[in-house]
Amino acid sequence: MDTFAVETTPTAQEMLDLEKNEGKAERTKWVLSAPEPPSPWRELMDYVLPEGGKFHAKTGFNPVLTLLQQTFPILCWSRNYKATKFKNDVLAGLTLASLCIPQSIGYATLARLDPQYGLYTSIVPPLIYAVMGTSREIAIGPVAVVSLLLASMVTKLEDPVENPVAYRNLVLTTTFFAGIFQAAFGLFRLGFLVDFLSHAAVVGFMAGAAIVIGLQQLKGLLGLTHFTKKTDIISVLEATWIAVHQSWNPQNCILGCSFLCFILITRFVGKRNKKLFWLAAIAPLISVVLSTLVVFLTRADKHGVSILKHIKGGLNPSSVQQLQFHGSHTGEVAKIGLLVAVIALAEAIAVSRSFASMKGYHIDGNKEMIAMGFMNIFGSFSSCYVATGSFSRSAVNFSAGCETAMSNIVMALTVIITLELFTKLLYFTPTAILASIILSALPGLIDLNEAYKIWKIDKLDFLACIGAFFGVLFVSVEIGLLAAVTISFVKIIITSIQPGTEVLGRIPETDIFCDVHQYPMAIKPSPVLVLRVKSGLICFANANFVKEKIIKQATEEQEGNVEENGKTSAQLVILDMSNLVNIDISGIASLEELHKNLVSNGIELAITNPRWQVIHKLRLSNFVGKIGGKVFLTVDEAVDTCLNAKSGTL
Repeated sequence: MDTFAVETTPTAQEMLDLEKNEGKAERTKWVLSAPEPPSPWRELMDYVLPEGGKFHAKTGFNPVLTLLQQTFPILCWSRNYKATKFKNDVLAGLTLASLCIPQSIGYATLARLDPQYGLYTSIVPPLIYAVMGTSREIAIGPVAVVSLLLASMVTKLEDPVENPVAYRNLVLTTTFFAGIFQAAFGLFRLGFLVDFLSHAAVVGFMAGAAIVIGLQQLKGLLGLTHFTKKTDIISVLEATWIAVHQSWNPQNCILGCSFLCFILITRFVGKRNKKLFWLAAIAPLISVVLSTLVVFLTRADKHGVSILKHIKGGLNPSSVQQLQFHGSHTGEVAKIGLLVAVIALAEAIAVSRSFASMKGYHIDGNKEMIAMGFMNIFGSFSSCYVATGSFSRSAVNFSAGCETAMSNIVMALTVIITLELFTKLLYFTPTAILASIILSALPGLIDLNEAYKIWKIDKLDFLACIGAFFGVLFVSVEIGLLAAVTISFVKIIITSIQPGTEVLGRIPETDIFCDVHQYPMAIKPSPVLVLRVKSGLICFANANFVKEKIIKQATEEQEGNVEENGKTSAQLVILDMSNLVNIDISGIASLEELHKNLVSNGIELAITNPRWQVIHKLRLSNFVGKIGGKVFLTVDEAVDTCLNAKSGTL
């Protein structure tokens, strides 16, 4: 009896192996017995309404107040607002206004609108953003790129010279649609749509737009009376060449270039000495004041110097009745509104995030979109055109030491005072000065260092960058955007339709499996071929490509081992699904075909670490049963289990 007992008692190693195998079996059950994942409807609701749309407030906290604080962030930061912060915001707001007033007038003329519309746009949108926005430094108002977009696209529907009232009404309607789209992006958490305009595309678009805007300012800088309506560089240079030989005014050019040099010098000084940032900020306003005095005292307008003449004063008039929703151009205006909304959001969010990262706080992208949307909706009701965040003015606001969005309120109040009291003083302001102010702001839109960085990191991204740049420069603004978005989409499609695969090997003395090309020391566990698909989704678009690639690799591996060893290897393919987030019915069908093909060649198939949605669908389709339940939690367990089974130890 004693001898029999000794012979049947398992050894310590056998007990260890038994516990190890039981642990592997238990972990496999964890994978296969996972609960059902959330339904698509539940995922959609969680995405659109975070936390199920419920407010998990503390006991005794008013849910209505919570909703108000989430909608109007000013209710949060105003509770801790102190006199020192107010002082800094007032100084920043006044400094901001000194730059905003001349720029707004210039950008309005760039948008082919009367100068006062730029000032209107610097009142209502900043006030609404200060209540609803989450950025502390961003300065709201008209910007050059959006002004160019409106001028280049709306002029195709109505001529601003022949029918200025109809043109203005279409611009205001475009502003309304832009606000509607921006608010919808935020309310329904659709900000990812803005991301289709990639960072590389924005860099190229901004650079191209800056050059186009600069060329457009030759009209004001040279005092030209007739100029092309087209925005491409060839048409503009041709019109400039013809005008220079016929009707240009040297006094305009001398006046504009002189003050342009003054503004650029002050900016250089401000960059060299950070304490003198205010000098660069007020230089445009000083230029307007001095040039106006020069023209008034010398009566230069009598000798061909172009001047602004009358600027309508007073607060923003209502424009609700001017919005056009029933005309023949409504569909086209809505399309322009969508395009402008995306561009304005891309610029504003990039600006707000860059300054927020400097100060170490978080920007809520969806709240930013809602704030931008509502400020443009209400702006369209009060004679404002599309407003967004300006990088140059935000940089001034940041350098001036702003603490909160109160600086936008101070700026808006200063513009109101200007409209009420000082517009008559701008009668003799030369248009060449406005051109020089716009020209001085353009170098900030051309980022050569970022373009070079894109070239070094990703050549396809650089292709989108130069596609946008040359499209804007040689064709039109919308074609440049279309080229950039198309190239970005092609990049996504190529990556999605033809994902690569990685052959995995074990890192010595670990249970970690990595790409053998990235880690040459990794050892492939012959006769097992471990593969991982470099894609988060196997679907109708790429399923067949993935299947063919795996079959080809498995066959080549098997044939190579036969030639070297004289016997068949690669008897098992382990598919690591840790990257795979989801799979559709076409992907499952391709996996079934893959399994059949491998089996016909004497190769088995196993899968490891499938994600929640993936294993749920594989169970429902009975794919798990078809591969004999070869589902494992990790690649290491799959390799060990399958090798032990082949050697007959299990």
